[in-house]
Amino acid sequence: MTRIDLFRQHLTEKRAVKIIAGIDNFDIENIKKVVRAAEQSHASAVDICAKEEIVSEIRNMTEMPIFVSSIVPEELARAVELGADAIELGNFDVLYKKGISFSADEVLNLVNRTLDLLGDNRVFFSVTVPGELAIADQINLARKLETMGIDLIQTEGHFSADNQADGVRGLMERAELTLSNTIELSRNIDLPIMTATGINPTTAPFAFAAGASAIGCGSCINKMDSELSMIATATNLVEIASRNAQKVVELV
Repeated sequence: MTRIDLFRQHLTEKRAVKIIAGIDNFDIENIKKVVRAAEQSHASAVDICAKEEIVSEIRNMTEMPIFVSSIVPEELARAVELGADAIELGNFDVLYKKGISFSADEVLNLVNRTLDLLGDNRVFFSVTVPGELAIADQINLARKLETMGIDLIQTEGHFSADNQADGVRGLMERAELTLSNTIELSRNIDLPIMTATGINPTTAPFAFAAGASAIGCGSCINKMDSELSMIATATNLVEIASRNAQKVVELV
């Protein structure tokens, strides 16, 4: 069994948990803490930036499946050469804050360029569908990605912190768009879906209920100062995912 086979198995069982260090997180000490939290919680995979020295260092420290995220095809292809088990074109949410947005055609062009660069060196390929697109455009894009042989669709939201409510209501508001996108996409495509943006122990059960086979969890872990807290939160998320898998088995 290869490293990515573990993630594939969890995906099939609808209990995959990807712990995200961050596409723009170049703090190697923080990234190492996130990776250790992912390992100790028995998460399905960890997601890191595409900086070469970071990819190499993290590959050397762990045998768990590593996703590398970028919007630059050349970086993704290089990450595969350095030992990445999977690539993620996307995690666009952080870029929206810089005024950068992506059309469906731009995403398809980036995917095609990445596939060309990979050639026969094909790995597990996940693509984020931009949460800002109209839902009809998201569905159309996801269907095209499906025909191209993409392995996983990641949903996202685009949330402004302005006027965010306190407590649970605020957490739900942050996840509302990605959850609704998950519902719509899960009804219209056969590819497995990973729900990301605003996913934490409070919102994770709703992601699985919306039709997700996986969750991508970043800021609820990588923003923590304490590694112990990171491990505790990641463990909670894995337990939530495992309970979802059990429910799926009981319904079969």
